[in-house]
Amino acid sequence: MIDVLVADDERPALDELVHLLRTDDRIGEILTAGSGADALRQLSERAVRIAFLDIHMPGLTGTELARALLALAQPPAVVFVTADDARAVEAFELRAADYLLKPVRAERLRQAIDRVIELADTARPGDDEMLPVTVGSAVRFVRRSDVRWVQAQGDYSRLHTGDGAGHLVRIPISELEVRWADAGFLRIHRSSLVRTAAVTEARLSGSDPAVSIGELSLPVSRRLVPAVREALVRGEGIG
Repeated sequence: MIDVLVADDERPALDELVHLLRTDDRIGEILTAGSGADALRQLSERAVRIAFLDIHMPGLTGTELARALLALAQPPAVVFVTADDARAVEAFELRAADYLLKPVRAERLRQAIDRVIELADTARPGDDEMLPVTVGSAVRFVRRSDVRWVQAQGDYSRLHTGDGAGHLVRIPISELEVRWADAGFLRIHRSSLVRTAAVTEARLSGSDPAVSIGELSLPVSRRLVPAVREALVRGEGIG
């Protein structure tokens, strides 16, 4: 049985979604919250498999709540339920499992639950993460394994891939540093994160330490030189 939480500050919308969920025999306990703060409190105390979150809630919004949930030891899968069709890219940047538009149809809700189950069944350590990026008026996905290095741009990051393209995502480099550490990415400077397997040369002594990715040279912060050297000595780079 799948335990879930539904958070929506509009009671009719919350009640309707609860009603639809009760028609699915895979759903177990349903927790409800009328605000993002209430949802966060409950999820900090009680683990559920899926959190259905409205985006526009007063105080702690659905997207802010989803970002906070990433810090939990066992975060639930997040499904956004909203009347706003313009926040899909931001939602998937927060690793949402799905994005439902109100009014929610029973069939579409069942598909979202199917998707959460499918993602859980296929998840395993080292799976390649897909990040949505905007190209003109379209949304496309960039594989983490295609990213050679990441450049900080304020609260955004630019993903540099092997084909020379650069894609801007609304994720700070500090978050990617944590998310991608187990995938072989290493912070070498306050403004750059590199996939160590993409490093072709390292010059870590002298006054201007740097690493090369092909013909590109990236400076290494002097305070990070020991960590970079250790990572490369462990065989994670120069490939």
